[in-house]
Amino acid sequence: MTMNILFHICCAPCAIYPLSRLQEEGFAVQGYFYNPNIHPYLEYQKRLKTLQEFSTRIGLSVSYDEGDDLDEFLVRVAGKGTGRCEQCYRMRLDAAAVEATKIGAGLFTSSLLYSKYQKHDLIRGVAKETAWEHGIEFYYEDFRAGWREGIMESKAMGLYRQQYCGCIYSERERYESK
Repeated sequence: MTMNILFHICCAPCAIYPLSRLQEEGFAVQGYFYNPNIHPYLEYQKRLKTLQEFSTRIGLSVSYDEGDDLDEFLVRVAGKGTGRCEQCYRMRLDAAAVEATKIGAGLFTSSLLYSKYQKHDLIRGVAKETAWEHGIEFYYEDFRAGWREGIMESKAMGLYRQQYCGCIYSERERYESK
C-alpha cells in the first residue's frame, strides 16, 4: 500500500534530492509551500515562481499557502537572536502538520532537512514535537547525503538558486560574512 506524505518545500532547488528519495521509497508525495520567513517580497516571489515552474515541469502536485503571515513571523523571531530559527521552523512545520492532517496524509517531512546550512537536529526535534501535537507522524531522513547531486541537478535545470535561507537576518548575515 502506498503511503501519502506531505512534503514541505522551502524552495525548488532544495526539493530535488529529497523528492527523488521519497519517490524511491514509494511514497505518494504532495508538495506544500508555506514560507512566511522569506524576505524581501521579491525574493519570495522568485522562490514561489521557481517552485511553480519546477513542479509543473516534473508533474508534482503542490499546494501553496500564500497567507500574509510575515507580521506573525517577525513577531515570533524578533529579539530571539540565534533562537529565531527554532521559531521559524516551528511556524512552518506546524503549518505542514496541519496541512498533512487536512489532506489525510499519514506523514509529513520537509526539504529543510536537505540543507547543510540548516540546524538539522533542531528541525528534527521541532518536527517531532509538532507531529505529536497534531497526531501525525514525521518522516525523518538526512537528505544532506544528496547535497551535491541536488545542486548539480538544479543548475542543469536552470532553476533560480538563492544565496541565503530566506529571512531578513540570514540576508544580513550573507553580506556581513563577506
